[in-house]
Amino acid sequence: MTATEQRPTVPDKTLARHLARRVFGPVLPYVLHLRPAEWPIVAAHTAVGWLLAAGIHWPDGRAWLGIGAWVVALNGGTLALNSAFDRDEGDVAFLHDPPRPPPHLALFATVLMAAGLAATWQLSSGYRGLYVICFAMSVAYSVPPLRLKAIGGADWVINLLGFGTFSPAAAWAIERHSFGGPRALVLWAFAPLFAGLYPLTQIYQMDEDRARGDQTFALWLGRHNSLVVALICTGFGFGMLAMAGWEAGWRGGAGLLRWGALALAAAAWLATLGPWIAEGREWSSGQHQRAMYYALVAWALTDVVVLIGWASL
Repeated sequence: MTATEQRPTVPDKTLARHLARRVFGPVLPYVLHLRPAEWPIVAAHTAVGWLLAAGIHWPDGRAWLGIGAWVVALNGGTLALNSAFDRDEGDVAFLHDPPRPPPHLALFATVLMAAGLAATWQLSSGYRGLYVICFAMSVAYSVPPLRLKAIGGADWVINLLGFGTFSPAAAWAIERHSFGGPRALVLWAFAPLFAGLYPLTQIYQMDEDRARGDQTFALWLGRHNSLVVALICTGFGFGMLAMAGWEAGWRGGAGLLRWGALALAAAAWLATLGPWIAEGREWSSGQHQRAMYYALVAWALTDVVVLIGWASL
C-alpha cells in the first residue's frame, strides 16, 4: 500500500460535505471528484456559445441536453479522470480536502464521458465532433503513457482549445452549422483568454506538481513568467474582442455602452493581474489560490460582457 493510500479519510469540515455524505453515502468520493462546484462556471461559459447562436432566450431541450452532457459528463469526467492519476492530497480547484480517489475512478470517469457522447449523438455533427475531440484530449491529458499534463506547453494548448473555444463552440453548433463573422472571432478570442487563465490555476499547486514529477506549463515558466504570459495572452484576447466589436459596428450610444462594458472586463483582469505580478513573489500558496479565484470572477464578467456585446435579444 502506498503512502497516499494510507492517508486517513478527511473528516467532513463543512455542513455541505456532511449532508452530501448522508445523501450519496459511499459513492460521494466519485461525485466530489467530478467537482460539481465548478459546474456553474463551465455551464455558463458553454452556454455563452448557444446564446450567441440562438439569442437571449430560455434554452430548449436540445440545448439543455447538449450543455448538460458537456458540463457533467465531459468536463466532470475529465476532472475525475485527472484526479484518478494525480492522486492529489492538497486542495485542487473547486475541491477542498479532496477524498482519496476511490477504486475504479478512472473507469467511472471514462464510462461517464462515453455515456455523455451516446446521450447527445443525435445532436449536430459539429457538436458531436467537438465532443469526440475533447474526449480524446482528456484521455491524452491525464492517462499515461502520454499524460500530456506533465509536459509543459502541451497541457496549455489542450486547455486553451478545449475549455477556451471548443466548449462554447460546441454549444453554438447545437443551434447553427456555419461558423463565421464577428461572433466566430469572439469564440476564438476565448482561446487566448483561457491561455492567460490556465497558468493562474497552476501556480498555487506548483510545489505538489513538482513533487509528483509533472512539468506543467507554470512550472516550466516559473511563477513570475507565468503571470507575464497570462497578462500578454489576456491582452491578445481582448484585442480580438475589440476587433470583433469593430466588425460588428459598435457605434452610437449603444455602441459606447458595449465598449464601456468591454473596458470594464479588461479592467477586472488588470486589477487581478497587476498586484499579482507586482507582489506575487512574496505570496504564499494560499494567496496565489485566492488570486486564482479572483481571476475566475474576471472570466465570468467577460462572459457576461460578451453576451451584452454580441448576443441578440
